[in-house]
Amino acid sequence: MKRCFLLSIALSAFIALSAEVHITIDDPTTWSGQALYPYVGQTVVFDVPMVVCTNANGKYTVSPWRRFQPENQGVLGTAEYNETVRINSSCMFSISDITQYHRCGEKIYNLRATVNSTSSLTFRDGEWKGNKRADLEKGLPDLGNYSLLVCGFNLENYFTTIGSMGAQSEYDRQKQRTKISKALKKINADIFGLVELQQGDEAIGEIVSDLNKNLPGRNYRFFSQPSAGTMQKTDFVYDANKVDPIGKAVETGVETKDRKKMLCFREKSSGEKFIFGINHFKAMSGDESIRVNEAKAVVDLYNSYRQNRNIRDDDVLIMGDLNCYAMTTPIQVFKDRGLIDLHRAFHADSSYSYMFSNLASYIDHAICNPTLFRQVTGMAAYHINSDEDDRYTYDKSSDNTMFRCSDHDPVLVGLRLDSAMSGEPYFNGSDFGMDSLTFYYAYVPGEENKNPLVYFDIYTISGYKVCAPTELKFNKFNPEAHLKYYTFNRENPDLPDEIKDFLPLPAGMYVIRFYYNGTVKSLKLIVQ
Repeated sequence: MKRCFLLSIALSAFIALSAEVHITIDDPTTWSGQALYPYVGQTVVFDVPMVVCTNANGKYTVSPWRRFQPENQGVLGTAEYNETVRINSSCMFSISDITQYHRCGEKIYNLRATVNSTSSLTFRDGEWKGNKRADLEKGLPDLGNYSLLVCGFNLENYFTTIGSMGAQSEYDRQKQRTKISKALKKINADIFGLVELQQGDEAIGEIVSDLNKNLPGRNYRFFSQPSAGTMQKTDFVYDANKVDPIGKAVETGVETKDRKKMLCFREKSSGEKFIFGINHFKAMSGDESIRVNEAKAVVDLYNSYRQNRNIRDDDVLIMGDLNCYAMTTPIQVFKDRGLIDLHRAFHADSSYSYMFSNLASYIDHAICNPTLFRQVTGMAAYHINSDEDDRYTYDKSSDNTMFRCSDHDPVLVGLRLDSAMSGEPYFNGSDFGMDSLTFYYAYVPGEENKNPLVYFDIYTISGYKVCAPTELKFNKFNPEAHLKYYTFNRENPDLPDEIKDFLPLPAGMYVIRFYYNGTVKSLKLIVQ
């Protein structure tokens, strides 16, 4: 009898050690991996998705949230900056036994893993969702109903001279060309602003030749620069079937030459104009005052150029690799002059185009003035590069896809050039309301009953993002549609999958933020 009793105790202990434990994380931003200490040696299942934070050389780390550069989220020393530092320093796990390739930003739902320590897991299984290569191959991010697509893209030294700043062999150069060509074909923009091109006509000529070959019906052109060199430049490629350049580009040589250019384009179908600036500021290794001077020079160039008798247009879109995080002084130069950061306007603090030291940020900017902002249908970075393992660059692998064709993501802006686009949303007690599951939103229709561009996203009260910015779509032909209801349930066909993955929303307090015309409106949502 005693022997059976001991066996029963041992069996109970074995079952206790081997049983799966469901880990509930109410607030991922305050939860600590130390909470896993009692479960070392056991298998656990997490009730929140884990995000891949790093994937270098097939070694993965995961966390309940994405990590960002602090200066991308807040000004140095502010609460936002300090909170980002705090979050970055806690609760990240190395995870082994992942046999297939996964990109940063992919999420693992219902992750089942063995706890090796408070910072180490062994993968057992889980459902991988989002940000996969297959997702990106389906098409570009949703940019709304645009008539012109503009792309700013740092190509990571596209040079034809071997052994200079680009490829170190002709074999590698052709691999680079293949990857870049596939990316530009997929983007299929009407205007490209390209960064880190070799001076002269040869490199840009190859790009235009490949575009016209790969996209029949297009008529891409570039501006000749007979003098060649082995330095970088920025430049424009445009489809002459869609737009006409007005004259030639103007530029400023403050701090760096051949890297800050501006040109006015006229859309043929509408006759509307806008000024496009493509830039590449001095590297971050230099004094920040250099980039402040460059930002001031770009603004001065715009103020001068827009008064040209052939231009006479204030609409401006400034793009390129500014080598500045979102909350640094050079970007403040633009904001102080009334310009709008489109990353922030459309994606709040979730936007990124570049990874440095395993932290996401955007140094590839899209900035516009208020009048053009009303004509921007959407903006997004196309994450074909920053989330990739560096092993897939042209000089390190035989991978011939568009992925990791550069170390920067291309940034895309959709435009519908139309000065009559003036629908103005508004909020007050009688026009906006919500309960635990439903909210509604109203706006005053503008000229020609055009729709305003309005986005919302959702955070927990502690700042954890529940869903990415989502456009509120209205039916311009139906006046009743000016009052739009959104219901948070899985049956709502307009609800993005990313929100559905979190439903039903746990009880608690949330913040819904709305973005329109450069304005942000926040309201609380209480789920009981």
